[in-house]
Amino acid sequence: MYLWGSHLEGLEEFTHEFNKSIDFDKILYEEDISGSLAHVKMLSQVGIITKDDGKIILDELKNILKEIKDGELEINLKEEDIHSFIENELTNRVGDVGKKIHTARSRNDQCALDLRLYAKKVLKSIKEELLNLIQEIIELAGKNKDTIMPGFTHMQHAQVTTFAHYILSYGQMFYRDLTRLIETYNRLDENPLGSCALVTTSFNIDRFMTTDILGFKKPTENSMDSVSDRDYVLEILFNNSLIMTHLSRLCEELIYFSSSEYSYIKFSEKFSTGSSIMPQKKNPDMAELIRGKSGRCYGDLFTLFTVLKGTPQTYNKDFQEDKEPLFDSVKTVFNSLKIMKGILETLYINKEKMRISAEEGFLNATDLADYLVLKGLPFREAYSIVGQIVNFSSEKNLKLEDISLEKYKIFNEIFEEGLYEFIKIENSLKNRNVYGGPAKEAVTIQINNLKKFISKI
Repeated sequence: MYLWGSHLEGLEEFTHEFNKSIDFDKILYEEDISGSLAHVKMLSQVGIITKDDGKIILDELKNILKEIKDGELEINLKEEDIHSFIENELTNRVGDVGKKIHTARSRNDQCALDLRLYAKKVLKSIKEELLNLIQEIIELAGKNKDTIMPGFTHMQHAQVTTFAHYILSYGQMFYRDLTRLIETYNRLDENPLGSCALVTTSFNIDRFMTTDILGFKKPTENSMDSVSDRDYVLEILFNNSLIMTHLSRLCEELIYFSSSEYSYIKFSEKFSTGSSIMPQKKNPDMAELIRGKSGRCYGDLFTLFTVLKGTPQTYNKDFQEDKEPLFDSVKTVFNSLKIMKGILETLYINKEKMRISAEEGFLNATDLADYLVLKGLPFREAYSIVGQIVNFSSEKNLKLEDISLEKYKIFNEIFEEGLYEFIKIENSLKNRNVYGGPAKEAVTIQINNLKKFISKI
């Protein structure tokens, strides 16, 4: 039975299949029943329905919820949506009393309520997975403060850093993701129930009561906006897309760091697969999948942007298209965060190979220029001199520390024996004890600050 009109003829079977949403919105059964429980409690409390009728409805709704959870009641996928299924199931059980459940309510505010309740729940779940990932990054950084590696710009060796400093850069990205989730949660934490179709109701309802029962911060301010607002869904989809961007960037680097050309890391066999014909292969499939799945989340975001861009006020059937992108995006991000934590938790770091690589490519050239500046030369002059020295070293296949002092003095008499100590890799790191830098003390501060940040969340 359709909830929307005894005066209308029934839909053709094909049209009904096209129109219905229960195949995917069935996952909202708990949110839908929670909203109905709050609504009925309010209706009986303010006297719109009797307390006896209210008790009958409440008791049977609780039975329906338990039976679905326990697998005793199967959701009928021939119904139009989860709202229809719950209400029809209730009415079949308690008769005409069940028909009173929809007094002073519309499917418009019911849909909006279910989606907000779902959004609050999944944001908490994603938040927990982000916290778990950040904790793993903190652990990894703490163990690798002395793990020297090259830092890159433009995919070229640039300057010396540590694996701790490197991985903490992703800790900051995921921390920002966390703060965005919290901001979105705070914005959407408003109760749309009672807005009805678009202009509330003539019944003496109490929206503040349902707000308290459902655990919202406050009721929504404008009933027309309440039933048509999907900003929070877009925010979640954007937040998820940005999380996937950060995960994808990390996966990209871990993938090429694991290649034979780098050999900086190895993936655990728990998070890699072999080849069907090449027995020596270990493929970083999980990291590649995360990288690829970022495209799904971008698509989900742009799907809803496109759906919403031309919709007039207030509710439109177009809004049914908000759920599948949201459900898909949430599942993708949740699983990707879980997998990434496992990847980092089991990652083998080849410290020796990273150290050897850091000694190549003149990563201490900037330190040599800094040495000249400390001796009194303007930086641009120092930069030019070191550029000439690097060209010479490259032609002779020498490291900067292999060039004799006599040869250095040909480039400029200002060079002294102390230059060798200054450009040592360990000192290159030690000298960068600037807030946010790669020196051990600076990295320790970053770790402690990140711990403090997430402890307040």
